[in-house]
Amino acid sequence: MEKQILNNQDNVKTPWHLYIVAVVGVLWNSGGGFDYYMTQTKSADYMAQFTPAQLEFFYAMPTFIVCCWAIAVWGGVLGCLLLLLQKKWAAPVLLLSWICMTITAVRNYVFSNGMEVIGDPISLAFTATIFIIAGLLAWYAHSLNKAGVLS
Repeated sequence: MEKQILNNQDNVKTPWHLYIVAVVGVLWNSGGGFDYYMTQTKSADYMAQFTPAQLEFFYAMPTFIVCCWAIAVWGGVLGCLLLLLQKKWAAPVLLLSWICMTITAVRNYVFSNGMEVIGDPISLAFTATIFIIAGLLAWYAHSLNKAGVLS
């Protein structure tokens, strides 16, 4: 028998999977936060995994793109935390995160030499996976918001 968890505001049933998706989302996005932090602080041990051309690419990113990257990463973490807390702001925060991720990727792969520098098949597949997961998280939060689960 399915256990009912009720949202305090409208007695709308909270789906059991919300907690799983939110916790896994926080953990997933925290990996992006770790990457962002280590890259921005130029951690020698972490940055040693990249080629000189990749390092030059990362360090030459315009401030606007670094800001978009930060919003994408930390917006994903915040959005999933808001989802865990069942707050309706999760949906727009996760959408903004996805939009900023898109801006960053378009700049990096279309308007600069990112495809040449970091465009190997594994990196491209991982980038695609990040997009898919971010898009699904935004859609999921929007769906829960529309259903009245988030308050």
